[in-house]
Order: sequence, then structure tokens, then C-alpha cells
Amino acid sequence: MAEGVKEITKDMIISDVINANPELIRTFFEHGMMCIGCPASQGESIEQASSVHGIDTDDLIKALNEALKA
Repeated sequence: MAEGVKEITKDMIISDVINANPELIRTFFEHGMMCIGCPASQGESIEQASSVHGIDTDDLIKALNEALKA
């Protein structure tokens, strides 16, 4: 994820989001996404991982963007 990104979208790769914004790990955890260190997170989008784990993608994206702006 390039510097200066102001919004997280469901098609972003989890590891890119975490590398650019490590403070968002807590938000991922709070929403049941414990796979931060998982090898799949290196190439899996937020939407793909949410689907696999039964997590509402829109709720997660909203929370990530709120945390990003905090």
C-alpha cells in the first residue's frame, strides 16, 4: 500500500495494509481476523479473508477506516 492512502478498501491485501499501518492490527483482531501473521495474508484481500472467516467485510472496512482516521 502506497504512502498517503487515505482510505482502505476491500480489495487491498491484508499484509499491505498492516505494513503501512501496523496500528490497525488491533482492529483486525477486534473483528475476529487473527490471521495477521498467516502466509495467506500476504496475497489475500480483506474481502477474501473476511469471506473465509465469516466476517462482514463492510463492517470491517468501516472499522479500519475509522481507526485509520483516529
